Amino acid sequence: MISDAIRDLSAFRITLFFGPEPVEKKPHTVACVFNVKKRSWKAGIQVAVEINTRQLLALRKTMALNDRLVAILKEAEPDEVSHYQERAEDIFAQALCRCKLGLRLSSGLTQENQRIDADELMDELNEETGARTEEIVASIMDELDLIPNCPSSL
Repeated sequence: MISDAIRDLSAFRITLFFGPEPVEKKPHTVACVFNVKKRSWKAGIQVAVEINTRQLLALRKTMALNDRLVAILKEAEPDEVSHYQERAEDIFAQALCRCKLGLRLSSGLTQENQRIDADELMDELNEETGARTEEIVASIMDELDLIPNCPSSL
């Protein structure tokens, strides 16, 4: 199962460097760049992970992220709602790029700076996010410091 492989990546230390940022000459594509260091490597590498904005929107819908945010943001101050929504978009893209990076790491990664194109691992990412929806949504809410009052209603 893919999820088990993703969780067994303790040999790597992964840090978000920046992103999501638009990808030059690739409309509808954003990328996050991660620093990746394997314990056995002398130095780390940078991996740019691209994702198509159409896939982001489709997964947002599949995970019902907008509905979940609306329900939780009812408790927020009205002037803070747009900030939360913008930040949630960035965190969501980062989380999905991180999942995609995990998929690549589980299948092997050479010790060189590289890019994972938006059209790579699309089906695998859809499968992985489907299996980890609650974990991904919880991490977004945690990053936003939003704790739902009634998690069972989500």
